[in-house]
Amino acid sequence: MLSLTIVVLAAVAVGLIVWANDKRHAKYGAGLPAGVSVSVAALAWLILMAAGFGYLPGLTWLPWVLPIVLGAAGAVAAAVYLGSTRARQDTDRLTAVLRR
Repeated sequence: MLSLTIVVLAAVAVGLIVWANDKRHAKYGAGLPAGVSVSVAALAWLILMAAGFGYLPGLTWLPWVLPIVLGAAGAVAAAVYLGSTRARQDTDRLTAVLRR
């Protein structure tokens, strides 16, 4: 369980770093990339531990590193998708209001 705790804490940190570095981070909350990162990392950790990778010699690093990397990728994907989608929707709404 210690490895899960460390993975979750690292995933939260990565999610917050992704949010802070996104230029459109005002379009969505700080908890969104962190939540996506934690969800992906915890699910990956569970799958890897259920598959037995935590107990194979030479592969015990997989449940420690791979979930954090996958969580970071999930946070980046969520930030890129939501940032561009929300910016486009805001522009469309503003254009509609200004046309009236």
